[in-house]
Amino acid sequence: MARCDDSFDIIVAGAGPVGLSFAASLAESDLKVAVVEQQALESLAKPPFDGREIALTFASISILRELGAWDAIPAGQKSPVQGARVLNGSSPFALCFDPPRGSAEPLGFLVPNCRIRDALFKIIRTHHRVQLLCGHSVVGVTNSRKGAVVKLSDGRRLTARLFVAADSRLSRTRDLLGIAADINRLGSSMVICRVRHERAHHQLAIEWFDHHQTIAILPLMEGESSLLLTLRANEANRLLALDDDLFLIELTDRCRGRLGKMTLASKRHIYPLVTTWAHSFWAQSAALVGDAAVGMHPVTAHGFNIGLGGQQQLAHGILTAIRKGHDIADPDMLHRYESCLRLSAAPLYHATNLLVGLYSGEHAAARFARHVGLRLAQYFPFVRHGISVMLRR
Repeated sequence: MARCDDSFDIIVAGAGPVGLSFAASLAESDLKVAVVEQQALESLAKPPFDGREIALTFASISILRELGAWDAIPAGQKSPVQGARVLNGSSPFALCFDPPRGSAEPLGFLVPNCRIRDALFKIIRTHHRVQLLCGHSVVGVTNSRKGAVVKLSDGRRLTARLFVAADSRLSRTRDLLGIAADINRLGSSMVICRVRHERAHHQLAIEWFDHHQTIAILPLMEGESSLLLTLRANEANRLLALDDDLFLIELTDRCRGRLGKMTLASKRHIYPLVTTWAHSFWAQSAALVGDAAVGMHPVTAHGFNIGLGGQQQLAHGILTAIRKGHDIADPDMLHRYESCLRLSAAPLYHATNLLVGLYSGEHAAARFARHVGLRLAQYFPFVRHGISVMLRR
């Protein structure tokens, strides 16, 4: 490889929660790891609240606990979800998902995205083998069987045996690696805010597929919920532009008074909806993790869980290669990583896209199909049990 300024075993592009968790998964090894992030160090050290509440399965909680992140998150920031209800339009019928009979555990927990990032950042800062390169972006990647040469926005050139893209579902580094992806810009956006409300939520999450909108109500502390409203992009922008009073009036009307009187408990945030599926999850001396590999629709709240599990699979493959004296960028190992991630992510990714298509359709046939579908799912316990198991994984 050409002479460069800095040499690492692994370079990670992106210090989001998946990128940080991947670096943390390798932190106890002797590997020299660099994490490149365009945000300033101060922003990583004190991540602002961004509206997003992450629904964590018990498998994800186990991974975060192993990394030391779960116990670093304050207990008051972990909201249990005791069940979930799926509603369709004005129908009083609800498809119910609850923990297994006799189980004392909830379906999962909701944790603010910023608290997960904060906990992982603090772990990374305690490991001297992991170096954070903040305030820079990756502008060039040359990868071959010998390794990767990475050019940063400040002109510096780094080398690594393995380069890992963890930047976003619209990953620039994925493009630099020459890996194509199916990118679906849905033309809709999600408006998110926390609200205080007079009616109890009983720790039940609600997914409500209504006409021309989808509403998710996620239970936080008593009397407070995270409310997610998915609309066409222009309608979402109009709603976001309203002053607080008009916004709350329309929000209450859209929720049909389900939560009673509401007041804002946070700023409002908006996120355009995009799903992605990379055609390959690896290349020579390179791999994709998190949203760079699979960008899920948020309706099933499984995007981070898939990303967290995927990074663990890749980290395990790397650590196993080291123990066996193999190359950490061994193509066979990277191929096994891809196969495992596809096997776990593909069914949920494609099923979610079908679900979104069914529930976003406004023609009579679609309305009838989703009504019948919910009814059938309720009367076939194995269907509800199967979905409940997926929710807990």
